[in-house]
Amino acid sequence: MPWLFLLLAIAAFAIAMSTKSLALAVVCILAALVLLVIWVMGLLAQRVGSQTRDDSMMIDPQELRRLREQAEARRSAEAPAAPGDVPQR
Repeated sequence: MPWLFLLLAIAAFAIAMSTKSLALAVVCILAALVLLVIWVMGLLAQRVGSQTRDDSMMIDPQELRRLREQAEARRSAEAPAAPGDVPQR
């Protein structure tokens, strides 16, 4: 959809360059400027929209609490190593 605004801006600019009426040229150049701004804003909106995270992928508080409890249980199950020991693989 933003590309439509770019095409309209180019058309308005072409009309402004080919007309002999000063009033029409001013209106077309202003329209081309507005359409270019709308085009840029549309491109930015698409880029921001494509980079947002999906809400369904976010972890809810209960799941986060469960994961923390599992990690704490794993940490407490491991025996603390002595300072000079080398971990075994």
